[in-house]
Amino acid sequence: MDIYGKYAPNLPLILNDVLTQIKAINEQHVQAGGAKLYEHLNGRVKTNDSMIEKCQRKQLPVTTESALRKNHDAIGIRIVSNFIDDVYKNVELLKKADWCDVVKEKDYIANAKPNGYRSYHLILMVTTPYEDYDGHRPGKYYVEIQLRTIAMDTWASLEHEMKYKHTVKNAAIISRELKHCADDLASCDVTMQTIRQLINRPD
Repeated sequence: MDIYGKYAPNLPLILNDVLTQIKAINEQHVQAGGAKLYEHLNGRVKTNDSMIEKCQRKQLPVTTESALRKNHDAIGIRIVSNFIDDVYKNVELLKKADWCDVVKEKDYIANAKPNGYRSYHLILMVTTPYEDYDGHRPGKYYVEIQLRTIAMDTWASLEHEMKYKHTVKNAAIISRELKHCADDLASCDVTMQTIRQLINRPD
């Protein structure tokens, strides 16, 4: 079965539209004299199998409603910036955008998860020209945005690969060392931000 039903063709179109909007925000910011807001920008539509597995894990019915309304990450985008300030500037500008509304946010940079994970998460409700699950056109779709620095993204990717793709021995020791690594990278992020501020300080 295709858990997204007749709405499946809309999802990559919406993903492309939102990526285009984010690129436009960056271009406008640069044209106004600001620094570029991100180093990497990518997105994906969660695969059918992954969404079914998530519904089952959350004990939700394996239905289109669960995929598009009860879960909010059928469409996911990651914005990877050079500096912490750029992450927050992206958040600020997304909140001002007229094509979406922020319906949920979690700041895991200011309040890191116990394992050391750092990122800023936004759930957007995006207005689209496509019919949505409720039968409305223009339609409303959820889009999850994860915003990170390069250091945060590197740590998250490696942590995921090491802990979730292999049978882990000495899990407690590995978790402790990964937490230390995350804290060290976070300290580097703060230091790099400080250096940038010193360089940009007016004479």
